Amino acid sequence: MNNTLLEKEIENLDISIEAPETEPLRQYYFIKKTRILLEQLKDKYKGKLTACIKTFGCQMNARDSEKLTGILEAVGYEILDSKKENEADFVIYNTCTVRENANLKVYGRLGKMSHNKKHNPKLKIALCGCMMQEPDVVEKIRKDYGFVDLVFGTHNIYKFPELLYNSFKAESTVIDIWKDTDKIVEDLPVERKFPFKSGINIMFGCNNFCSYCIVPYVRGRERSRQVNEIIKEIENLANDGVVEIMLLGQNVNSYGNDFEEKIPFSELLKEVEKVDKIKRIRFMTPHPKDLSDDLIEVIKNSKKICHHIHLPLQSGSSRILKAMNRHYTKEDYLLLVEKIRKEIPDASITTDIIVGFPGETEEDFLETMDVVKKVSFDSAFTFIYSKRTGTRAAKMPDQVPEDIVHDRFDRLLALVREESSKQANKIVGQTLPVLAEEVNNQDSTMLTGKLANNLTVHFKGGKRLIGNVVDVKLVECHDFYYIGEVV
Repeated sequence: MNNTLLEKEIENLDISIEAPETEPLRQYYFIKKTRILLEQLKDKYKGKLTACIKTFGCQMNARDSEKLTGILEAVGYEILDSKKENEADFVIYNTCTVRENANLKVYGRLGKMSHNKKHNPKLKIALCGCMMQEPDVVEKIRKDYGFVDLVFGTHNIYKFPELLYNSFKAESTVIDIWKDTDKIVEDLPVERKFPFKSGINIMFGCNNFCSYCIVPYVRGRERSRQVNEIIKEIENLANDGVVEIMLLGQNVNSYGNDFEEKIPFSELLKEVEKVDKIKRIRFMTPHPKDLSDDLIEVIKNSKKICHHIHLPLQSGSSRILKAMNRHYTKEDYLLLVEKIRKEIPDASITTDIIVGFPGETEEDFLETMDVVKKVSFDSAFTFIYSKRTGTRAAKMPDQVPEDIVHDRFDRLLALVREESSKQANKIVGQTLPVLAEEVNNQDSTMLTGKLANNLTVHFKGGKRLIGNVVDVKLVECHDFYYIGEVV
């Protein structure tokens, strides 16, 4: 929603009566009430109130944090950089729980924040995100971290204004966790990290139940947003200066499957392309089993969709893929890559790979190495298998010894770097469009931007270019980034 319209909605609300039942009007009501409350606190403490959000995890979490930031600004907080959590009066940890060490990081930070809480009477601490959807985590927070003021999960993030207000009024921790929901509420304040690009949630949840993954349990079943709502949001963003959008979902390829009359993801992309002023369209993340010929055709013929497809492999062994519940084989995956490369020769293909899944043998691992050689990925996110309580894989026998896993991981990483470097060097000397994103943090005379294939380019240029797509000649390749010159 346009911020000016939002302000009018809030200002016109009568907060002397009961809160409205309909959303998002109910949350505007609590934004206004919290804003008044914060003004009183600023008078009491004779100064501004600051907030900081630490985000862990995926693009979905990053988008959620933009929503939380927008609401915090709407109620009157000044937002600090995420590195300044020790200086803030309100700290939110937007958590991830895909890997065990993500949980440990949050507990470690809470241990340090307990000291800050004792010395800053204004300090409030909130926890949200995927980790909070685990009942044992919430119980641990209740038992060991009673100084936390607010705990909520993934399904009711839109209720943050109401929960924030309630936490100011409560004398103990406010905990509001939903097991699941069929509700989607948007049109709340959002503060984007970049004014010229934005993520767009097109669906929530996941139905795949890969045996190693906790996401379906913490994000719930798949729920798609209506096409007209998505297009309206994109149009508003375009009018606000956004030139690049990223369509977000745990598995965007299954968008629309939950509608009575199914709408393929490829059809949604066609509608998105019609929006004026949008120059680039990305999406994250597709599942190989659902990537259709129609989708490949739409990408091929599009003038806006980036020729970058993130195609998670996870393993090159058909036996391990079956144990992972991935619903495709090594041969299926290679055939799909062959189709993409045939129809979109310049497509950048990136991937995710897990090493050390339970039962993985050296032969299985070599199958993965074989796929990496055959596909020659532009880049790959490589992970050591992390046992997640609550998933089927956590109970599987034949957990791979740590020393073997680390040896395989190092070998895989070396091969991925070698193949990625080959791919990256292929386009040196070409002039390609780059979205200028920010001043380079090492050299203020240079800008940093992204190619359509999502690789980074550093080039000389003034701040006036930021937010524009400019033609840049790629002069040098340094493995995962380029040095370029504006043409």
